[in-house]
Amino acid sequence: MQPELRPVAADDAEAAAWCHLLCWREAYADLVAADLLLERTSNLERRIERWTTPLGAGRRRWIALNPDPDAPVQDRVAGFVGIGPGRDEDAPVPFELEAIYTRQAFWKTGLGGRLLDVAVGKQPAFLWVFEGNERARAFYRRHGFEPDGVAKHDPYFDLWEIRLVRR
Repeated sequence: MQPELRPVAADDAEAAAWCHLLCWREAYADLVAADLLLERTSNLERRIERWTTPLGAGRRRWIALNPDPDAPVQDRVAGFVGIGPGRDEDAPVPFELEAIYTRQAFWKTGLGGRLLDVAVGKQPAFLWVFEGNERARAFYRRHGFEPDGVAKHDPYFDLWEIRLVRR
């Protein structure tokens, strides 16, 4: 059974926050030092607050609900996607894919592509991805995103990011 995709609602904040933190742990386990990753993914209250804060003009989020009706709160959301107007001063296109994640149990199931389709469709967009995140980079390549030569340092995880663009 496929996860249901829908816009996030206020009462999804705790489950979405859990998904966010656990996705980071799963996706970045080979990229970020274990102690730093645990530190950066342990503040559930802060993440819930971020999921309850209004997004601002033009920004939207969707979640993928775990099809298991008995899933505990930390597994209730299987993935999410966030989009909005480009935040970079030199944005190569007006639209930004701000975040897209699925839980590891849903990798290679097509859920990431479904989330991308619901949020972005075929329109031009850009995003930032950790330079060493080959799994994510391969996903974006399959969906037409290519590096544009711009990079920046992410101090939160102490990694370099590159910008990918689909025109």
